[in-house]
Amino acid sequence: MPIHKILLVDDSKTELHHLSELLAKRGYTVRTAENGEEAMRRLGEEKPDLILMDVVMPGQNGFQLTRAITRDARFTDVPVIMCTSKNQETDKVWGMRQGARDYVVKPVDADELIAKIKAFD
Repeated sequence: MPIHKILLVDDSKTELHHLSELLAKRGYTVRTAENGEEAMRRLGEEKPDLILMDVVMPGQNGFQLTRAITRDARFTDVPVIMCTSKNQETDKVWGMRQGARDYVVKPVDADELIAKIKAFD
């Protein structure tokens, strides 16, 4: 399934703006959420083709949110890419165990991110 619609979940307005712009310039439709609650609301409104998920957020963190989304039958076919400053191997392993399909470390390399997204096309 080609990736067109991306849900970007990050509590940093700067990061949301930067990544939204980067993705929009490459033709993706981007919706954003600043926390887990808003992300779940967005998912209820429209199913994305892919989710970019920050880890460190107030309330529900990205690991918990990824686990909830990937265990929900409605979203099992939506790949989640963790997009975080947490760069330890243990973080990556834990993210993948929660259901993430890939992992990108901030600051994001645009070409690397686009290549990872295209891998799901």
